[in-house]
Amino acid sequence: MSESHQSETPSQPSAAVDAESFETAAEAAAAPERAGPGRVAVIFAHPDDAEFICSGTVARWAAEGAQVTYVLLTNGDKGSDDPTMTHERLAAIRMAEQRAACAVLGVAEVLFLGHPDAMLVNTLDLRRELVRVIRTIRPDTVICQDPTVRYVGQSYLNHPDHRAAGEVTLDAIYPAARDRMTFPELLAEGLEPHKVAEVYLAGSESPDTAIDITDYFETKLAALRAHRSQMGEWDPDAEVRGWARETAARFPGSGEYAESYKYFKLD
Repeated sequence: MSESHQSETPSQPSAAVDAESFETAAEAAAAPERAGPGRVAVIFAHPDDAEFICSGTVARWAAEGAQVTYVLLTNGDKGSDDPTMTHERLAAIRMAEQRAACAVLGVAEVLFLGHPDAMLVNTLDLRRELVRVIRTIRPDTVICQDPTVRYVGQSYLNHPDHRAAGEVTLDAIYPAARDRMTFPELLAEGLEPHKVAEVYLAGSESPDTAIDITDYFETKLAALRAHRSQMGEWDPDAEVRGWARETAARFPGSGEYAESYKYFKLD
């Protein structure tokens, strides 16, 4: 398995050598390569969002020993065309489906913040709430949605919740979770500042990093299929397999199937 990059000055994710000096780099090169990050927060808008675009990575990192926490900003309570469905019943269904998917992936914990589906807005209150979560979980690495993606091609408009979720997550990571004087009321709760080291933007239109998920592709499919209320009669195998194969082809050396990201290593 490998991680592949494609840029003039590519970022270096967890599995790569991470050094601030030549001497440290030399020592790291001689040491065994780290498998991946230690503590990961996957912060997304809806149940099933992460399964589509980053669950192979999640499964790989969990198998390599990472402690992974899912943070879902909504319960997906609008995702049904059934006229007999209620918000409360759908939220319960989708939360159960997400927990089942996370069990397949090896995710340690799932947090639901419970904001209304299709109404997510990047407010200071939501930012404070997410800073509270980040300072509690204290992740080394965060995977979130790319807030810059408004549409793809001529057939897909990105859900506004996806953009809002990505935007508020980045704003919570930097500078709010890091800075002691931001949201001082959180200090009174015993939540000290925390600096996230790495950010992976999933679903990016300008990815520079690919994660080889070949050994975990079937796990990704199994997690997707746990979202029965959303999959309906559709079998995701062919389309999702095609996407992952195309991604791997764009990043030579990333295996047969891959997921791609815009990667940041924060100072």
